[in-house]
Amino acid sequence: MDTIRNPIEWGMDKLKEAGTAMESAGGSIHGASSRTATHPTVRRIGLADLRIALNKGIEDFSVYRTDVIFLCILYPVISVVLIHTAFNQGMLALLFPLAAGFALVGPIAAIGLYEMSRRRERGLAASWASAFGMVRAPSFGPILVLAVALLLLFLLWLAAAQVIYLATLGPQPPVSLGSFFSDVLTTRDGWTMIVLGMGVGFVFAVVVLTLSVVSFPLLIDRPVGVAIAVGTSLRAVAANPVPMAAWGLIVAAGLLLGSIPAFLGLVIVLPVLGHATWHLYRRVVAD
Repeated sequence: MDTIRNPIEWGMDKLKEAGTAMESAGGSIHGASSRTATHPTVRRIGLADLRIALNKGIEDFSVYRTDVIFLCILYPVISVVLIHTAFNQGMLALLFPLAAGFALVGPIAAIGLYEMSRRRERGLAASWASAFGMVRAPSFGPILVLAVALLLLFLLWLAAAQVIYLATLGPQPPVSLGSFFSDVLTTRDGWTMIVLGMGVGFVFAVVVLTLSVVSFPLLIDRPVGVAIAVGTSLRAVAANPVPMAAWGLIVAAGLLLGSIPAFLGLVIVLPVLGHATWHLYRRVVAD
């Protein structure tokens, strides 16, 4: 029997269809040269390596700040538009999930920054235009497939957040922002929603960090497929649990600070973290 689906279910189905199309267009989810590609060697790193990666990320930002600010200005604009839509479409309960969920798609936003850092490391000219050079990379198809996977996780996070709201403060939508915050902070159901939301959000954040911390830079750097890229990222996190956990906290804190005020800080925070992630990849994965 046909049923009316909600927008989230419909959007997930469409993204799945897009992922299938992108995979076909890219040739294979395993990449153009999966049969000959070798699994990269993963190094063990320490907390000092995170500081080095951050310093190099800041250095890259200082060199390309005009280009990367131009490249990243779109993301605060998108964030503000999403929040404005939530205000005006009776979706106040999704305000925080939308803002917090930006961390789940942050690796996609940083793809061009990885390319700029890669080019600078190799002594090649780099600008905001050359950031799009990754579209010519042999692994561009797998990059698209992995990007779609993160978008699906973002939609799943929104769906989970909606379910948590319905189970606690719902099913009626908040009548105003003030009353919503009052219900969240002064009622038992509100605190239950906070605890559940933070717990589920933490799981999503760990999954995305584990899947993407190495995979996107690796796909840009070498002609491998999704299987090898994600597998290498999993091995990198398993070999370096403490440094990777610390890196996750750094990213989360940076994105939180960048969201104040009105997401304008992301224009600086996002490129620094993006460039730094490239240098973290270079310290974790051997040549």
